[in-house]
This record gives sequence, structure tokens and C-alpha cells, in this order.
Amino acid sequence: MTGASKYETPGEKFKRLATKRTNEVLKRLKILGNCSNRQVYEYTEEEVEAIFSAIDRKVKEVKAKFYFPKEEKFKL
Repeated sequence: MTGASKYETPGEKFKRLATKRTNEVLKRLKILGNCSNRQVYEYTEEEVEAIFSAIDRKVKEVKAKFYFPKEEKFKL
């Protein structure tokens, strides 16, 4: 199946979108890895640490969404 369908189940939709989005993240990480070439780029250990700290924080934040439901708002 290509694209969204009104007959697509929530599980099918999840698999379709999660696969596409995961592959895009992996592609972008590979492209980021190209910046490691010291013959072309100059960077410090601190800059590398800042990049991967930001990535690690975001991965943990997104992963938590899959394991912990959203907080419900107070309502009377």
C-alpha cells in the first residue's frame, strides 16, 4: 500500500509512518556523520559532545512518549 488510505488500520498507519520517519532519521544521522571528516571540517571535542548530547536528549524525550502516557489535565 502506498500513501494513506481511508481503509488503513491504525496499526498499518503506524508502521507506514514510523518506517518512513525512522529511515529519514537514520539517513540524516548518516549525513551528519559526513561532518566527521577532519580533512574537510574542523571541530572541537566540546562541539561534538554538544551535538550528541542534544541528539541523546531528544531521543530520550521521544522514547518516553511511547512508554508514558501524556499527563491528563485537571478537570472538575
